[in-house]
Formats: sequence, C-alpha cells, structure tokens
Amino acid sequence: MKRLFALRGAVQCENSEADICLRITQMYDELLSKNNLEEKDIVSVIFSITSDLNAVNPASALRKNGRALELSLFSTLEPDCKNSLERTIRVIVHCYLNEDAVLNHVYINGAEVLRPDRARK
Repeated sequence: MKRLFALRGAVQCENSEADICLRITQMYDELLSKNNLEEKDIVSVIFSITSDLNAVNPASALRKNGRALELSLFSTLEPDCKNSLERTIRVIVHCYLNEDAVLNHVYINGAEVLRPDRARK
C-alpha cells in the first residue's frame, strides 16, 4: 500500500544557468534514487529560490535537462529573512511511496548546514 509523502531537499548554486541546471538535476536525481522513486509516483514539485539566484527558474532548469516533463512544477521566491542561507534552492516533492518507506531527504553543495541531521553521510 502506498501513501502520500513530502520529500525535502536543498542545494546551493552559483548564479548561472549552467550551475543551476546542474545542481537542480543532481538534487532531483538523488531524491529519486535514494527513495526508489519513479516520476509516475510524483504528484507535484515546489521550489523556492533565494533572490540572489535569477539566472533561470529552477522548474525550467529541471525540464531543460529532460526531467519532470509531465509533472506539475511550481517555483516561488524564498522570503528574504535576516541570516538566511544565500544562493539556495529548496524543494518539496509530494509523492506516493510505500507506507513503510524511510524518507531520504537531500541537502547538497553547501545546503547541508540547513539540516545537518539530513545531510548525506
């Protein structure tokens, strides 16, 4: 039996289309791989992006690399809060996994500081 889950992740990027495309795809692929998740089981993907990253929309970046072509994607601007981690894209992936699944969230390329308890080992 499957149930709805929300996977989380974050990545720091340079403000260039090439780096954002690379990092978004790495984070997304790792989320799928570490959770044995197939795109057919994803309901939606929501990105937030800090205001210092404006080279490309993260949803567009993911699609440019051939991922999530049939999925509902949405991007929003991260609130500009004091002491927030700069150059960061966060993601939440709503998906169906087996109800006993152990979730593996992905924090990479500098974003590990947001959730050291979830960073890859």
